[in-house]
Amino acid sequence: MPTFDTDRTSPAEIDRAAAILRAGGLVAFPTETVYGLGGRALDPAALARIFAAKGRPTTHPLIAHVLDAEDAARLAARWSRVASRLAEAFWPGPLTLVVPRAAHVPLELTGGGDSVGVRAPSHPVARALLEALGDAIAAPSANRYQTLSPTTAAHVAASLGDRVDLILDGGPCSAGIESTVVDLCGDAPRILRPGAVDLAALLAVEPTVVERPHQSLGPTEQRASPGMDRRHYAPRTPLVVLSGRAAVLEEARRRARGGERVALLLVEALVERDLSSNARASEGPEVVVRALGAEPAAYARQLFAALHELDASGLDVILAEEVPDTVPWRAVADRLRRAGAELPR
Repeated sequence: MPTFDTDRTSPAEIDRAAAILRAGGLVAFPTETVYGLGGRALDPAALARIFAAKGRPTTHPLIAHVLDAEDAARLAARWSRVASRLAEAFWPGPLTLVVPRAAHVPLELTGGGDSVGVRAPSHPVARALLEALGDAIAAPSANRYQTLSPTTAAHVAASLGDRVDLILDGGPCSAGIESTVVDLCGDAPRILRPGAVDLAALLAVEPTVVERPHQSLGPTEQRASPGMDRRHYAPRTPLVVLSGRAAVLEEARRRARGGERVALLLVEALVERDLSSNARASEGPEVVVRALGAEPAAYARQLFAALHELDASGLDVILAEEVPDTVPWRAVADRLRRAGAELPR
């Protein structure tokens, strides 16, 4: 079974993790976004172990984690001025850049494609591990394929168990949602996956960035970015996204009357007007309420942790209030939409 680091900054534990990676093993480690399942990025055998541990199709690319733009450029056939500008502005941090793959980068890392995703994480444990290893680390989220992303070491252990050799416990992730992915291989930089860096921040640095329309691919279809499945980031408990507080409360009442155990995932807390005139959906044995905050960053930070908690509570359904249709909420809306997508029939 994996072991937990009891001293989050222990050099000895970091050295142990680096040794495991050098030997072809897997180490789960914290980043500022979510916990990653790490293997050496240029080791095809280690990459195969990552796919096997997650149950993830090999057509899905993995993101290579590096210390800085210099290290990232070594994995690229071409490193553009736009890449340098974005890296200077947002690295270390939650931005992944998709660039043309260098010839020595294994196709196992890129899902068989000609591009590679690279990012420099800011979490001190991730950076210490990269320093100790002296090499790039491939790291998708440390969970089984399509399930909830982990934002604590306990989430990793519950999802992967002994499929990972070591878990470094760096505490809860500060962003709580995956990195933004920007494709730099085309005529204009395109956001492939919304994430912890929003469009407005990117435009302030690079005005040519555009959003890619919402896209969902089949499990085996090749893609340049992770996080593009129709169903992803999903709890075991069915999750339904509804537009408007009134619709959420009405559906909660209907299901509770039918004997279902219901959770409400709200943007803001219930207020007195929501509780009046037969609209009551209070905390109790039939309806559980979780309000994640009216600011997108605060909501995102708590989202996966709240879903992990609710998923372990034996509920019949989670009813999520639709978030505002604005740029700052784009990443949260994407996660809720994919988490609530029906399983293929």
